[in-house]
Amino acid sequence: YISSAEDKWKRMNGLVLLLPHGYEGQGAEHSNARPERFLTLCAEHNMQVVNCTTPANFFHVLRRQLHRPFRKPLIVLTPKSLLRHPKCVSNLEEFTVGGFKEVIDDAAINPNEATRIIFCNGKVYYDLLEYREKQNLSGVAIVRIEQLYPFPQQQIDKLLLKYPKVTQRYWVQEEPENMGACLFLQRVWKDSGLTVVSRRESASPATGSHAQHEKEQQIILSKAFGGIKSRNETPVKN
Repeated sequence: YISSAEDKWKRMNGLVLLLPHGYEGQGAEHSNARPERFLTLCAEHNMQVVNCTTPANFFHVLRRQLHRPFRKPLIVLTPKSLLRHPKCVSNLEEFTVGGFKEVIDDAAINPNEATRIIFCNGKVYYDLLEYREKQNLSGVAIVRIEQLYPFPQQQIDKLLLKYPKVTQRYWVQEEPENMGACLFLQRVWKDSGLTVVSRRESASPATGSHAQHEKEQQIILSKAFGGIKSRNETPVKN
């Protein structure tokens, strides 16, 4: 009914699903809302799949759902840890001005200096941001795709024009390679040139060991920034 009601019976519905999703080391059943299953069903603008990384963007996607002159199901992937994350905040003006941002650019990076763009979705953004800050890395922009479907291709194409020196595009996800959005991106963004960084293929959505979770998470972060020099590194003089 969620994915096909409008096409089969000409009945629109504005159902909103809030599904816990985010790899926080609490086990398989707490980590994965199976976004790949919804993305597989996405076609002909039949529904929306989002993963908001700021309170304001979450507010605006719900507001948009109410104020649109039409109805489409809305699937919201909701990381639980962001409810208490110190950097997951929005000021009052962000709620009262503007609207839902399908793509959020990296305001902390000079586009003319970036050589790599990391595209991501959801909670892993804050892990990537923390890693970049701790390692004092430069030349990497972290771009959030807040709406996976309908895929915001025009916004992404426009954003890429701002980065003339970028030669590397990465898609970083916390899910195993056979889950999450990576296979969906290969379908809808065929010429993306993305290098996928993820957990290895797995039968389970996540490990049941917190220690193993942390180890896997660090591997993802180090691969995402592999080969990028730290600002603290001093050039070797001959």
